[in-house]
Amino acid sequence: MTRSLGLATLTLLFLPAVPPNPQVPRGISAGAMSSQMSTDETSIRAARARSNAAIAKHDVAGIAAHWMPDVHIVTSTSAQVAGREVNGQRMAEGFKRRPDTVYVRTPTAVEINAPWTVASERGEWTGRWTEPDGVVEIGGTYLAQWRKVDGTWLIQAELFVPTHCRGSAYCAKRPS
Repeated sequence: MTRSLGLATLTLLFLPAVPPNPQVPRGISAGAMSSQMSTDETSIRAARARSNAAIAKHDVAGIAAHWMPDVHIVTSTSAQVAGREVNGQRMAEGFKRRPDTVYVRTPTAVEINAPWTVASERGEWTGRWTEPDGVVEIGGTYLAQWRKVDGTWLIQAELFVPTHCRGSAYCAKRPS
């Protein structure tokens, strides 16, 4: 018995110290946290699907419902627009100018920092509309920052980077 107690004591002395997981608040098990992350990720992905559906219908109010009041968006043309109302007007004007416009954002990764009630969504985006000289097909990568406000995930910022464009003179150079 003394020998096994000594071996157990030696084993404990040489085990590396494992710091607590900073993503798991005290008093919450990692399993409960994982379940919460899955729920939050599911909520964000569902909100993105609703946003895509609103874009397809040109429902500006439906799109804006997913934005925080101070949302900041950097468009594929590098325009920087702050505020829910101004971004809604920008979308409405775009739909009026190009009535067949469709954008789709497809998340490839959603990461949650639950203690900070913030999330990162990364993915691929596509856009399609008709110009006088042909159909534009554009797309690339995006990053969205989500914030959980009163239990609802809302977009605080989005950045759209175009990596390809084809089908029209629109694609020849970045629009100003």
